[in-house]
Amino acid sequence: MWEEILKTLPVFLMSMLKFIFGPLLGKAAGLHLITTMVVTAGGMMTSVVAFTYFGKFIRERMINRFSSQKPKKSRPNRKIVVFLKKYGLAGIAFLTPVILTPIGGTLLAVGLGNRREKIILYMLVSGCSWAVLLTLTVYYGYDAVLELIKKFQPL
Repeated sequence: MWEEILKTLPVFLMSMLKFIFGPLLGKAAGLHLITTMVVTAGGMMTSVVAFTYFGKFIRERMINRFSSQKPKKSRPNRKIVVFLKKYGLAGIAFLTPVILTPIGGTLLAVGLGNRREKIILYMLVSGCSWAVLLTLTVYYGYDAVLELIKKFQPL
């Protein structure tokens, strides 16, 4: 039992920082498919809950530290603002596991002034959905690629 817990710990910790590392490390550690999905989603949600409740404090500290710098108005920044106005919290939650980090997506959602419960709910749905999709892709896609390589290797 302790061996299994020790295998899941790095998967959990890396999922807190970057979501895609969860399925990759789970496959590398030889964890069961369902275990990898649960631990990956759990790692993301740990970050989400922590930064949802402490994100405002962290953001205020960062703003006070770097308050002399004004945000630049560039084309990418305008595209981000348009995206945020169009899709809001649902868009942030959808992109957090694959493009943003759980920390970055949560701080962005908190910065937009969304309610904590709503942030956690949207991130939970998104995290669980992406955990299933990415874990299945990593576990079965890896095996499919290996079979394809074996098929084309000369004897």
